[in-house]
Amino acid sequence: MPIYKKFENLLLENSLRVSEVAEATNISPSTFSDWKTGKSFPKVDKLQTLAKHFNVSIEYFLNE
Repeated sequence: MPIYKKFENLLLENSLRVSEVAEATNISPSTFSDWKTGKSFPKVDKLQTLAKHFNVSIEYFLNE
């Protein structure tokens, strides 16, 4: 499953919007948009930030 899809699942499970996560993590909404469209791929530091925010391991995003 693509990383962005995993991120979307976490949004749904936690009843959050991208804008809320962007504000809480200091990751811009446009960065999330670029991940969704495939313009860019998340860097490890951003994945670590998201993992911490959602209380999951970074492996959640990296493992299939």
